[in-house]
Amino acid sequence: MAVGVAIKSDGKEYNGKITWFVLLSCMIAASGGIIFGYDVGVSGGVTSMDPFLSKFFPGVYKKMKGDVKISNYCKFDSQLLTSFTSSLYIAGLIASFFAAMVTRDYGRKPSIIIGGLAYMAGAALGGAAINIYMLIIGRVLLGVGLGFTNQSVPLYLSEMAPSKYRGAFNVAFQICVSIGYNSATLINYGTVNIKAGYGWRISLAMAGVPAAVLAFGALFLPETPNSLIQHCEDHEKAKKVLQKIRGTDDVQSELDDLIEASLASKAIKHPFRNLMQRKYRPQLVMSVAIPFFQQITGINVISFYAPILFLTMGSGESASLLSAMVTGAVGSTFTLLTVVLVDRLGRRPLFHIGGIQMLVSQLLIGGLMAAQLGDQGGLSKGYALAILILICVYISGFGLSWGPLGWVVTSEIFPLEIRSAAQSIVVAVNLILTFIIAQVFLAMLCHLKSGIFFFFAAWVVLMSIFVYFLLPETKGIPIEKMEKIWGEHFFWKRFIYDDLSPEERKIGVA
Repeated sequence: MAVGVAIKSDGKEYNGKITWFVLLSCMIAASGGIIFGYDVGVSGGVTSMDPFLSKFFPGVYKKMKGDVKISNYCKFDSQLLTSFTSSLYIAGLIASFFAAMVTRDYGRKPSIIIGGLAYMAGAALGGAAINIYMLIIGRVLLGVGLGFTNQSVPLYLSEMAPSKYRGAFNVAFQICVSIGYNSATLINYGTVNIKAGYGWRISLAMAGVPAAVLAFGALFLPETPNSLIQHCEDHEKAKKVLQKIRGTDDVQSELDDLIEASLASKAIKHPFRNLMQRKYRPQLVMSVAIPFFQQITGINVISFYAPILFLTMGSGESASLLSAMVTGAVGSTFTLLTVVLVDRLGRRPLFHIGGIQMLVSQLLIGGLMAAQLGDQGGLSKGYALAILILICVYISGFGLSWGPLGWVVTSEIFPLEIRSAAQSIVVAVNLILTFIIAQVFLAMLCHLKSGIFFFFAAWVVLMSIFVYFLLPETKGIPIEKMEKIWGEHFFWKRFIYDDLSPEERKIGVA
């Protein structure tokens, strides 16, 4: 059964329909986002549970419960505790380079399966951990799983989806991230009240459920036509898969374009060297700046450590986890809203709207905490509720802007000849910054106290200025015409056209 809609590919119309087969395949693959979101949600939750802290981080637990003289902002300052969270991301960074080789040489499907199995093993080890070593090794295995799935799943979705709806299919990954985060906060809220004290084990082990769905579901997934063409001289198998996912026998036009794109891609022997050319300077800058800014908004502070932040402000375990559930639901709602608005309002307006929300809310949060939360004691319920509301405003701004758009923009601005290299830089910068922020945040909270929100607010100002002056609007621009936006930009055009002849400049050849 298929939904009868015409499909266009960057201005060229292909025959086909959105079939249930491609929808189901992409739903299974997109579940890789659930395991990523689940980990982000579960990490902050279990690190706020007393039984978990007392077993693995007794020093932190003692400071939190017994040392009345220690500052509210320093109760959780432990490099071992932050290593529990951040070890996953450095492992994911390393694994992503191996995943790139597996994906390129053996296909997208094997990489997805490896990622799901590694994540299952990490979840099992974490849930069964009896010492800190088992816990950290489990986190490393989870990182391997995320490194493989985050590298292969978005690629799988892009190559399976009809070109006209590629953005919507890719947003499905971000939606699954939100589903995973909300599921983790909900499970944490339920397990924290288990009196026997093993609730954290359930929270950590439950990560294996979506990983199992991904790993075993991927066994039945077809390989993408792009990958089949890349690895096999006989294109008949790719044609049959294309016919099945498009719901029509007439796919020769799309198949020819895929073969041509594959040949062009194989002709590029050194994509990283190409990326360093002057004419690709705008893309190189964006491949570093956009993921850098996405992480320095402070979102990981909220995502990883929302329960700890609320404990810092004097909330109980249940209240802190409930607050994390509320903020997660708000973020999911506004991510869905972005799907509707991004192709209507454009990328730049959403960046600016979200940036203003994040800036104002962070300044107000920092001001309230500076005025009302000292080194000892807690906040009154009224002020705690006000901060929760402001955090929701902040997360809604992120959900409208840097959350989804950080991936949308980087997926559409790179030309084919440098796309793989540039996208690998995006992933690497994202994971490196995630690791660094996860590792240093609790120490920053201890030293900067409420000033940490002013720190991230200053970055929001800088990144908003960056977008205003240096990021052109990409709404409605076909991918193969995307180089024109750089050639017409007041700043970037000097890099695009400096090395061209007058005749080339006239016709806009980059």
